[in-house]
Amino acid sequence: MKAIIVGGGIGGLTTALMLRSRGIACEVFEQADTIRELGVGINTLPHAMRELAGLGLLQKLDDVAIRTDQLYYLNRHGQEVWREARGIDAGHDVPQFSIHRGRLQGVIHRAVEERLGADAIHTGCRLGAFTQDEGGVTAYFFDRAGAHIHTARGDILIGADGIHSRVRDTLFPNEGPPCWNGLMLWRGARDWPLFLTGKSMIVAGGLNAKVVIYPIAEGSSPASRLTNWAVLVKVGEGNAPPPRKEDWSRPGRREELMPHVARFSVPYIDVKSLISATPEFYEYPTCDRDPLPYWSSGRVTLLGDAAHPMYPVGSNGASQAILDARCLADALVRAEHPRQALVEYEKKRLPMTADIVRSNRRGGPEGVIDAVEQLAPDGFDNVDNVLSYSQREAIVRGYATKAGFAAVPGLAAVRA
Repeated sequence: MKAIIVGGGIGGLTTALMLRSRGIACEVFEQADTIRELGVGINTLPHAMRELAGLGLLQKLDDVAIRTDQLYYLNRHGQEVWREARGIDAGHDVPQFSIHRGRLQGVIHRAVEERLGADAIHTGCRLGAFTQDEGGVTAYFFDRAGAHIHTARGDILIGADGIHSRVRDTLFPNEGPPCWNGLMLWRGARDWPLFLTGKSMIVAGGLNAKVVIYPIAEGSSPASRLTNWAVLVKVGEGNAPPPRKEDWSRPGRREELMPHVARFSVPYIDVKSLISATPEFYEYPTCDRDPLPYWSSGRVTLLGDAAHPMYPVGSNGASQAILDARCLADALVRAEHPRQALVEYEKKRLPMTADIVRSNRRGGPEGVIDAVEQLAPDGFDNVDNVLSYSQREAIVRGYATKAGFAAVPGLAAVRA
């Protein structure tokens, strides 16, 4: 069996490793001219880290990431709504990693080159079209100028080519552009004095305006960390095409961002100074797509953001792509025919991820902040008098269970 993987991001590269570990041949086709370590910080949750650890990548990731130990949910006034342990500290057998997205992709990319050979990855290859027959799939790739440069033949084709997936567009040509919810996201990272334990994550504010801060790597000294920050603010009505194409390379404008930053009061760290000291940061509109009725058509299927792009809520996007890769590889090993494998994969993963996409639109686990702010917009003296511990726990735990990373009972929650 041989798989054609369209897309050399985290999902596509992890799929290549999963297939290789099960004796299934594959080639990866990436439209960018090189696979570069782009982006800023993301979190990889324990259920996904368990899969990467199974591929032998835990130590390499440990070398370039931070093991997140605590998560704080605060209202916009900086008052604590919820606090919980994360990763190893929450009872998982593997950590939650806060990591630079590019470094995570880089570790996986290097592993693919080492195990499959550098010639298994083709860059500068844009998918133009594909056809399938009883014997397999044929994919045609083109360069930026539109010249045909490669034809690939395989048993299946996996579209792991992101929110603007060419594979998805071929399967669903009338879907239209991504859905924009009116939220703009600014993100950056800066070497900064450590706060709290040096491994803590803060989310302050609700779905319509929040700031997120966490360290993603060791800093220039033992007293500092490379600290990731993100500001998410509702600037439009949503339900309309995004104002511009989503990417990681559009520089943000400080004069647009800083008035929003002034809306937050966050203890433990001087957010305004951190952001002001960041020389370069990026912005993009937060978009997703409606869940699909199916992912697979014959010998072709979708994976990761191509299948289920979701809002950046709950630290879950990249993690779900990694879980897709494991599920698909296992299905291909078990099935007597590739078509059967794709049906099994879709049956298991589509309903779960569709549920997460819808939940993220409502705020995901961070909805606990919205629930408290709605009842006490000006703050509170005692959060338990606003929303009980059990009610807050139900919001946070419900999402963790839905997304598949619920921690060991009794170890995760910490009362303020």
